[in-house]
Amino acid sequence: MARKIVIASGKGGVGKSSMTKGICLSLADLGFRVLAIDCDIGLRCLDILFDTGSRCVFDWGDIICEVCGPFKAITEAGRVDVLAAPSQLLPEFTPLAARSMVKKFDNDYDYIILDAPAGIGSAFMLAAAMADEGIIVSTPDPVCVRAAEKAGAELKKQGVGEVRLIINKFNKGAVENKFLLNIDDTIDSTGIRLIGVVPEDPEIPFHYTSGKNLSKKSPASKAFIRVAKRISGERLPLNLKLLK
Repeated sequence: MARKIVIASGKGGVGKSSMTKGICLSLADLGFRVLAIDCDIGLRCLDILFDTGSRCVFDWGDIICEVCGPFKAITEAGRVDVLAAPSQLLPEFTPLAARSMVKKFDNDYDYIILDAPAGIGSAFMLAAAMADEGIIVSTPDPVCVRAAEKAGAELKKQGVGEVRLIINKFNKGAVENKFLLNIDDTIDSTGIRLIGVVPEDPEIPFHYTSGKNLSKKSPASKAFIRVAKRISGERLPLNLKLLK
């Protein structure tokens, strides 16, 4: 049975979708079968990040509405398969229907990674209904950290099991100058157990938004693979000395 992990945030702009792509590719590099599902109804972007937009015909709403079969809606993106979000929210998209839809892929993937929309609206609730585990992404600033705490609490309220935290766009200089929160303060403020820290990396906006992949030597790429290894059960130290 696939592990279903929703990647969420309280505020937009924290790099949640880029995190989704990075984790998916890293899990695939470790030999796992991975399905990325875009849950941002109407504002989807995974098809851009994975460069599948021109080949995407159906979405998971079409599966629920029985327009097509489950695998007809899948678009291959190299090592990762992608399932696009619908263009609009329909009455048929209930939490039960969403959960039943994602279960159709249980036997064909090791990991199903769900990219939730920012905030805690209706589409967020659908993403939560599809998941068993959660990852909250936050940048280390007070506004995003407060929103992350709310999003994490809402995931738990919706029945998502273990919820972990990734601190994204970490900038050591900004922390030292007290423009951003340090790692300990971010953890304490969100109340969520840390699973990884991803440093600020200028490669991401120039590569991911054009459908390209990061180089394996980029700081973010190295962080993604460490997060993926921890997700898969490897006991790796967080190695925060260089970040504090």
